[in-house]
Amino acid sequence: MAGALVDRRPVVSRSDLVAALVPPPLFAGVGFDTYRPDPDQPTQAAALAALREFAAALAPAPAGRWWRRAGDPGPASGVYLDGGFGVGKTHLLASLWAAAPAPKAYATFVELTHLAGALGFAQAVDALGGNRLLAIDEFELDDPGDTVLVSTMLARLSERGVALAATSNTLPSALGEGRFASEDFTREIQGLADRFTSIRIDGPDYRHRADAPGVAPLTPAEVDALVAATPDATVDDFDDLSAHLMTLHPSRYGALVRGVALAGLHGVRPAADEASALRLVVLTDRLYDQQVPLAADGARLEDIFAPDMLAGGYRKKYLRATSRLVALARLAVPRP
Repeated sequence: MAGALVDRRPVVSRSDLVAALVPPPLFAGVGFDTYRPDPDQPTQAAALAALREFAAALAPAPAGRWWRRAGDPGPASGVYLDGGFGVGKTHLLASLWAAAPAPKAYATFVELTHLAGALGFAQAVDALGGNRLLAIDEFELDDPGDTVLVSTMLARLSERGVALAATSNTLPSALGEGRFASEDFTREIQGLADRFTSIRIDGPDYRHRADAPGVAPLTPAEVDALVAATPDATVDDFDDLSAHLMTLHPSRYGALVRGVALAGLHGVRPAADEASALRLVVLTDRLYDQQVPLAADGARLEDIFAPDMLAGGYRKKYLRATSRLVALARLAVPRP
């Protein structure tokens, strides 16, 4: 009989939180040699070359000294990858992390805020301050409080000589508007801006290319059949799972879905409110990190986030999550 996510209450220790600061399983084996630039998008090849150079600059200094003096930005103190959804930014960031010398850490922006919440700001800085590189995926500018928190954290880490690399997303509607996202990024990080080199990466979302059809909702019977046929699958009611997420700190969501081979979901419907929607975004990211197929019935996954949410300040989060939900649904129902 399949289990349920609502029956899980994972406990995550401080050491577990720090040890988890590595690329997600989807990108655990990537490297610069596995990135395939689109020949029709020259910025992708240029970004690859720039990151190879950045990685080389992170090599240990003579006599084994890898750190810089406090306050010294060094020749390669920060890079920022600016581009739309699904253009390979995370692949490149994980490749940079793989090429960088240890010690090093990799986290999403949200995971950094969760780390600070779980450990406390000073303890989080201490936990990260000994690294040669901190790679930050999906830097978000939609919550002023979180942006100030992480920007301050990065300033403290930079003072300790930690090199920084970050990605963010340009909204599809903003592509072609010059340095839209990078200007936002440099404004929000303020004093750190001069330490970053911005690298633009253009291209279509590979998850939504013309040869990738959408996925219609399954029937409840189809969901149950997939769950029954998959060892280590789970099945939950959408509303019950949404309520369960309220009881867990988001730093536990990764542990919540760890080891799940397929997630079944009955009765999908639009998120009840913004708080519920944001928790679903975090859960989606953790499912996507671990490439857990998603078999769902009810409303279309594309409709979980209501139009008024998509028009609001968290639009980037919701569009990214929608893209990832559809990709996970395709994993559950592979093409012939």
